Amino acid sequence: MDQKTRHLIFQAIDQSISPEDFERLQDLIETDPEVRAEYLQAVRLCETLHDIGMEPARANQDSVVAAAPAVPSTESRLSRAIRILQWSAVCLAYIVVGAAAFRAGQNNNVIPEAPVAENDPQPTAPREAQMAGHATLRRAFDVDWQDESSSWREGDILPSGILAFDTGVAEIDFFCGATLIVEGPARLDIQSDWSVTALEGRIRANVPPAARGFIVKAAESEIVDLGTEFAVEVTADNAHVTVLNGEVELRGGEHNGTHLLTGDGRSLKGERQLPNNWQTLSTSAELEARHRQAQTEHFDVWRSFADSLGSDERLIAYYPIASQAADRTIANTAASGTARDGQILGPVGRSAGRFGPESTALEFARPGSRVRTMIEGEFEAYTFACWVRIDSLKHRYNALFMGDGYENGEPHWQIRDDGRVMFSVMVDDTQEIEYFSEEEQGMVIDAGKHRVYLTEPIWESSESGQWFHLAAVYHPAAREVRQYLNGELLRSWDIKDEFFIETLRIGPAEIGNWGQPFRDSPWFAVRNLDGAIDELMIFNAALNSEEIKSIYEQGRPVGF
Repeated sequence: MDQKTRHLIFQAIDQSISPEDFERLQDLIETDPEVRAEYLQAVRLCETLHDIGMEPARANQDSVVAAAPAVPSTESRLSRAIRILQWSAVCLAYIVVGAAAFRAGQNNNVIPEAPVAENDPQPTAPREAQMAGHATLRRAFDVDWQDESSSWREGDILPSGILAFDTGVAEIDFFCGATLIVEGPARLDIQSDWSVTALEGRIRANVPPAARGFIVKAAESEIVDLGTEFAVEVTADNAHVTVLNGEVELRGGEHNGTHLLTGDGRSLKGERQLPNNWQTLSTSAELEARHRQAQTEHFDVWRSFADSLGSDERLIAYYPIASQAADRTIANTAASGTARDGQILGPVGRSAGRFGPESTALEFARPGSRVRTMIEGEFEAYTFACWVRIDSLKHRYNALFMGDGYENGEPHWQIRDDGRVMFSVMVDDTQEIEYFSEEEQGMVIDAGKHRVYLTEPIWESSESGQWFHLAAVYHPAAREVRQYLNGELLRSWDIKDEFFIETLRIGPAEIGNWGQPFRDSPWFAVRNLDGAIDELMIFNAALNSEEIKSIYEQGRPVGF
């Protein structure tokens, strides 16, 4: 069969075919058995890829402790085969019988849906993700968080409760639309999307029309916004409000019912001792300029570090993506040279890296996106480290760095959909391990003997779009595995005798995806990272905790 006909088949499946080509393909399917067979094979491929991507507990997935594909038992394989054939028959009926519906809808650019077989199970709505919070930390400069608060990062969603810091400036966006610029020492009690109690600190509140009615509580009074901007200062003995632009109403306390206009001020508690110097508290525009300058300075520090790191003889490969130009090659700047460069394939996107617009990151949001590498040789240990932005964990397994065939000595580094980081090395790819899977609720066969070293969850949906530094150490000689988050040890494991392997290899591999798990087959698991990577380093050594902490400190952007 010619390539043009195959192209028409896949256009029909993904509903991008033109009306004229649709007519031609329909005629071919009705008259040519070879085309009909080719179409059914393509439908089976399409359905399998859909299964892999949308239903995690299928074939080609890792076991609970595995990074290689798990093969369901004979009974589940038979059920799957029946399901594929049923789906294929429905799609064939769509092509042959649905021509009239297509013609009816072509004037409106409508592609008809395939008919649903009577016995097909109806899809159930996926469980909707939920989170709790009232505001977002937009920016933080030189903030020293108090013990009762978490060490919040820029972009974090702030829940109800105390937000306290000793020094620095924080900019907080409430979901109602109000923005607070808070100067430490400060202590706030966040109560809702529309209200906050100021227990200590200097605050500039900017309230646009959509957030009119936003309330700042202080000294048993409520400051209710009726305009655009006001300032509040609270100490142990004093509380004062000044209207910078617009109008507020005071409720409660001795000034209950008082309206204040631009330039007006009131002491809510005690007598004001300090001069009215609100002009010293930054505006949002000033904080934005300060943020850009700080990012530039951090980027310059990292570039100097990256230049020196490239000479480390322990490096297997180093991809400082953040500083590289927009081309299809990702340069390996380690001494191992250009033979280990990465090649961008497919719809890899480019976006601002962790240092903002001056730096670059690679996005792997679509299944075909990947960076291919070839790293030949034998190694004694591994240390992997990268900066990663996670937008979502929409697949069962989401790739960071994956050896192609997952053969003896090859690594797999990925993140599970529950936020757990997985690192593993194949020990014996000739074995098949059979065990009961809770996910499959049946016996499965694991392709190859290995152990996955699995952390506690490091990500949840409230952290979507944020940058993290991850590191994994695999040290056979010391019989030790370690994993790190933002320079801190997450967990360590002993390598048991049955999972010990002395010689490590990588070979052909991919960053941000896993494209060729079986080299003689077109099938592949959908594991592209829905997010971005802007630096990746691989060492032929087991870096210690101090070295990993230093790499994180030298490379962290503003807000960490």
